[in-house]
Amino acid sequence: MQFSSFGKFFNRKTGIVDLMEDFGCAYQSEKPVYMLGGGNPAHIPQMQQCFRKQMREILDDGKAFDRMVGNYDVPQGESEFINNLAELLNQTYGWPITSKNIALSNGSQSSFFALFNAFGGDYSNGSFKQILLPLAPEYIGYTDIANNRELFKSTRPSIEYKNDGYFKYRVDFDALTDLKEIGAICVSRPTNPTGNVITDSELDKLSKIAKLQDVPLIIDGAYGIPFPGIIFNNASVIWDQHIILCFSLSKLGLPGVRTGIVIANEHTIEMLSHLNAIYQLAIGSTGPALVNSLVKSGKILKLSQNVIRPYYRQRMQEAANWVKHYMRDIPVLIHQPEGAIFLWLWFKNLPISTLELYRRLKSRGIFVVAGEHFFPGLESDDWQHKHECIRLSYAGNPDIVETGIRLIAEELKDCYRQ
Repeated sequence: MQFSSFGKFFNRKTGIVDLMEDFGCAYQSEKPVYMLGGGNPAHIPQMQQCFRKQMREILDDGKAFDRMVGNYDVPQGESEFINNLAELLNQTYGWPITSKNIALSNGSQSSFFALFNAFGGDYSNGSFKQILLPLAPEYIGYTDIANNRELFKSTRPSIEYKNDGYFKYRVDFDALTDLKEIGAICVSRPTNPTGNVITDSELDKLSKIAKLQDVPLIIDGAYGIPFPGIIFNNASVIWDQHIILCFSLSKLGLPGVRTGIVIANEHTIEMLSHLNAIYQLAIGSTGPALVNSLVKSGKILKLSQNVIRPYYRQRMQEAANWVKHYMRDIPVLIHQPEGAIFLWLWFKNLPISTLELYRRLKSRGIFVVAGEHFFPGLESDDWQHKHECIRLSYAGNPDIVETGIRLIAEELKDCYRQ
């Protein structure tokens, strides 16, 4: 049996495939496992209780349950949820959007598969356009989302050194040149993997560049504003006709319901709705049903601000302190953690690649993600920095996170000794 080029492209190992397979291996292992690699959100007790209450109310309402599991929604997504979300965003931010500006997807990954292939690749006039990622490192899931390795154009960031062992990436606007063949600009905010939150000023500059080039600015807010709101500094959320906002229910604590949200101009939403119908028939109803009343009442914003954000802020501070304690004899810098659920660690002059470090740690039951996977568009760039960073999650059980960091430090000390 032979695969087509399309089949061969997906029948191979990639960073995101390794990451998701690690999840399965970790949870099935009978040996001690320290899962610091994935993007699974924490099981925050108050949020879990809230979702259980929502599910009980659905089960008690026979019509609501039958509608959730027994009917196809329209390709755009569950209409009542979309209407309530449009109203919430209008009231909160004053955006002039309607239900025609919102479409749902089966998770953010589906959203980006559609958007990157809609705005990047071959055009009818014979041109080929790329997706600009102005601040690499970027999300591991972007890399293989389109079956063309040349889809992404990325630039190295400028690096700002902070006090007390921290650093921060910033957009190098001087490097953003030759943009005529750009089909869209995309940033995650906060950035996965680094926890970086590009400033309002940087975002405004990118918006102006996108508008000048007549391309969309795609903002991946899976961890950001308005929900789940895992941002630890001051940041604004913006929208305009040329801006595409992507949200998710995953980091609220609902990764299993696979619900992505796209806010864009009506023309883009119509395209996404058609794509949903062709590729998926309809979007799953469980996620919208679970959070619909939370959106209608605005409680989803209060939970994000008063429960989710403080929880992760505390966990972030604990994890950063553990890194400083256990790795005090290791040349490590921490990217300034401004949001999301990860620490991005830079081991200067690491004598092995982080891919090799990943393999060594995995053999000991410790799961992280090697930094090499987070540089889409810079695969051919011989930048040593790419091989000296790892992403680790602090969302898991605190005892596991602390022990995992201690064991990573032990392995690193051996590496540097050698």
